[in-house]
Amino acid sequence: MRVRDGDGGGEVTAPPQHLVFAYYITGHGFGHATRALEVVRHLVAAGHDVHVVTAAPEFVFTTEITSPSLHIRKVLLDCGAVQADALTVDRLASLEKYHQTAVVPRESILRTEAEWLNSIKADLVVSDVVPVACRAAADAGIRSVCVTNFSWDFIYAEYVVAAGHHHRSIVWQIAEDYSHCEFLLRLPGYCPMPAFRDVIDVPLVVRRLHRSRSEVRKELGIADDVKLVIFNFGGQPAGWELKKEWLPDGWLCLVCGASDTQKLPPNFIKLAKDAYTPDLMAASDCMLGKIGYGTVSEALAYKLPFVFVRRDYFNEEPFLRNMLEHYQCGIEMIRRDLLTGHWKPYLQRAITLQPCYDGPINGGEVAAHILQDTAVGKKYISGKLSGARRLRDAIVLGYQLQRAPGRDVGIPDWYSLSEKEISVRPTPTSHDMNGSAESSFEDFEILHGDMQGLTDTMSFLKSLSGLVGNDLRSPEKQTRERAAASVLFDWEEEIYVARAPGRLDVMGGIADYSGSLVLQMPIREACHVAVQRSDPTKQKQWKHTQARQLANGGAVPVLQIVSFGSELSNRAPTFDMDLSDFMDGDKPISYDKAKEYFSRDPSQKWAAYVAGTIFVLMSELGVRFTDSMSILVSSSVPEGKGVSSSASVEVASMSAIAAAYGLNIAPRDLALLCQKVENRVVGAPCGVMDQMTSACGEANKLLAMVCQPAEVKELVSIPTHIRFWGLDSGIRHSVGGTDYGSVRVGTYMGRKMIKCAASDLLSELLPSCTSMQSGDSNPDEYEEHGVDLLKSEASMEYLCNLPPHRYEAVYAKDIPETITGDVFLEKYGDHNDAVTEVDRKRSYCVRAPTRHPIYENSRVEAFKALLTASKTDEQLSALGELMFQCHYSYNACGLGSDGTDRLVNLVQEIRHRKTLRTGGPSLFGAKITGGGSGGSVCVIGKNCLKSSEEILEIQKRYKAATGYLPIVFEGSSPGACKFGYLKIRRRSTSPSN
Repeated sequence: MRVRDGDGGGEVTAPPQHLVFAYYITGHGFGHATRALEVVRHLVAAGHDVHVVTAAPEFVFTTEITSPSLHIRKVLLDCGAVQADALTVDRLASLEKYHQTAVVPRESILRTEAEWLNSIKADLVVSDVVPVACRAAADAGIRSVCVTNFSWDFIYAEYVVAAGHHHRSIVWQIAEDYSHCEFLLRLPGYCPMPAFRDVIDVPLVVRRLHRSRSEVRKELGIADDVKLVIFNFGGQPAGWELKKEWLPDGWLCLVCGASDTQKLPPNFIKLAKDAYTPDLMAASDCMLGKIGYGTVSEALAYKLPFVFVRRDYFNEEPFLRNMLEHYQCGIEMIRRDLLTGHWKPYLQRAITLQPCYDGPINGGEVAAHILQDTAVGKKYISGKLSGARRLRDAIVLGYQLQRAPGRDVGIPDWYSLSEKEISVRPTPTSHDMNGSAESSFEDFEILHGDMQGLTDTMSFLKSLSGLVGNDLRSPEKQTRERAAASVLFDWEEEIYVARAPGRLDVMGGIADYSGSLVLQMPIREACHVAVQRSDPTKQKQWKHTQARQLANGGAVPVLQIVSFGSELSNRAPTFDMDLSDFMDGDKPISYDKAKEYFSRDPSQKWAAYVAGTIFVLMSELGVRFTDSMSILVSSSVPEGKGVSSSASVEVASMSAIAAAYGLNIAPRDLALLCQKVENRVVGAPCGVMDQMTSACGEANKLLAMVCQPAEVKELVSIPTHIRFWGLDSGIRHSVGGTDYGSVRVGTYMGRKMIKCAASDLLSELLPSCTSMQSGDSNPDEYEEHGVDLLKSEASMEYLCNLPPHRYEAVYAKDIPETITGDVFLEKYGDHNDAVTEVDRKRSYCVRAPTRHPIYENSRVEAFKALLTASKTDEQLSALGELMFQCHYSYNACGLGSDGTDRLVNLVQEIRHRKTLRTGGPSLFGAKITGGGSGGSVCVIGKNCLKSSEEILEIQKRYKAATGYLPIVFEGSSPGACKFGYLKIRRRSTSPSN
């Protein structure tokens, strides 16, 4: 249901009886308090008592409402997102603080709040996103309503991905609390919130103005013609030293929340801590700050251009940002430019904007009217469409958390349209790689290479063609990434294009870093990268890049990158840097400094996968880049699905750069260099099989490789009667996640323990062997003691070189189930892994991670041999059994997930069910892939119609159980080496007669 402007008509009219409201406000920031203030003000004006439960300062309310009907109760019942600084959320700390604030004392909170609600005789409980308030209201027998644009189950769900699944019970508890709420008053710029049963959309909630623009400026002593920017980050961040030269000449800056000791330049004006921000915003020409509901809603309402800087892991931001930009009210500033003072081009651009929001801004009045009616028993919701809405939001919630670049069409049209209808964000059509373009790929002349009939490459060239001559002044709104890409290249010069696929892990998986044989299949989905090199004085540059160059004294080699697929994530679509940032004098900076460079702004950390290839080429091969470089990245390999999206980006990027600069790098060497990008620059402790498959794989063949470190054994043709599929569980996988890293640490701990045990045994045997050698004993007796074997095990580099029988006979009994980091380091010293560290306070699983690669290597060898066996069901059953064993070995390591287990169980159920249909089973096995902890499963079956039907059945049954429809990966494509590269140039157009 939508309540439009005017519904409720003017001030809220009091009903016959006096009402009591309990209004709970989250402890996350002032923005929630200021928007709740407007609703509270209207309720108090209607003659009701409102008890505000908050941790916010009282002055936020008492300066606006002076009435005995307002009661403030200072209680903290949730903590929101814990911020490390003004721009960064600490995800793990947020979950841990919420646990201490709301989970540990939960029973006491519920008891106390229910008693308090009954003691004040509350008629209705209102919650600005505080979950436990809804449950407490239910316990007290009182109806409850939420007023918000996001919910904490949505915000925290993505934090769980990084912090570990042991926190996920928090998300389920929050969602369950919200489900007790009668309905949600949903504010514009909303996130998916499937926990709420019913929804009413209300207008923007905006604080009213007290004074006019001229009155505010007169009080501040600022003339009407002076350009004024308000600096609004909710409190002056420590360490930010503002400088006079950061502003354009003649400009002044109002600084909100500056500390008492903060010294400001003469063109910066310190505002009082309790200054009324809406009046100051309306008196300004633009605002520089961070996105939040309060800043966005008031910028829209007062048509104030907003120069914003992203906050890391602030998951409601993409929705607010898209609404801001939809109304031509926002410009994004790169964090580096904020901190280094390159403000001028952004501010000057901001004052040319023409914000166009003309929607209602009386959300406080409308919400108060609905709350009053609800408190006296009025029913607003029919419930007719509630199930469909919740399903819709659940699908989009899953989509948002498991975003897949290149698959934007996965958002149902009816959701996009419903959002467009209330102007939340435009329908995502930024780079529909399957859609039509005005120009075709034939606009480009291919000077080198062959598209090899690959339809995705044709689509990529069509996408490039669509950028040529793009009119940025067109009234049709364009995505930021497409606007940036349209001015990235000089279309009259050569462009180099490379392509690298993702991979499906058939067998081997995490045993790669232990030296196992692995079997990998390059998938159909791939990443395309286009590179153009140019003279620094001739490169087409973005305005903020030009401004930085002028400030630094002239043209230097610059890297500019655009990444398609950022529009629905909190990932910046562009990245730029001076290539000299990679140098320390005449040498490249260290890997640690390079990693730190990309970690400073997580919204741009994705650039490490692309720009990191340049740094590795500089560090490892001594390449020096004196030209500027422009790069466009477009990937259809979904992120977080366990199909090597990162490796495809790295391999495609390095391949395109190598082509552009004439570097002849062997495929194996290129893969190893790309692994170094991920290990040393990105900081993810992956093995090398992903990069090797993306670089060296061939279509419809399994790359058989021994990871010691990367030796291709052979390319195994997939028998024509066998087929592999990938099925995505919808649970995001991350190689950089805590589970993967801790299992790798446990594996290397186990290797160190085995080597030490072998050394101890060797020490015991050597004296007796020496005495045998000095006597007349038979040399065969000397070998029976296994000295040579123990020597090789004591110096073992790869755990997979230890056979299973040897492990069980000699070492298994001494490998502990778990060990703490401090105990291990005390007894064994280092674990000898260059890309992970042992946390002294953490307990590591050791036995299962040690056992897994030893047995997995044996399973992979058997699997490879069976592929050439006779074509029988017994062959397929044996192959499937090996995959099932691998899957449960992952689980034993702690790398399983509910979703992947469900998919594997569905395959097992179909495999073993008795049917009247002839021909027996068609699907024979399945396993989790890659780094585990979510992602995709690999399924093996017969290459026939029945197996495809059963895959479809699994998709439908999984969706019925979880609400998520798995993506199916099927088909194969060539690796980057087999594809080579394209050198293209736009065809010259003949003048018209």
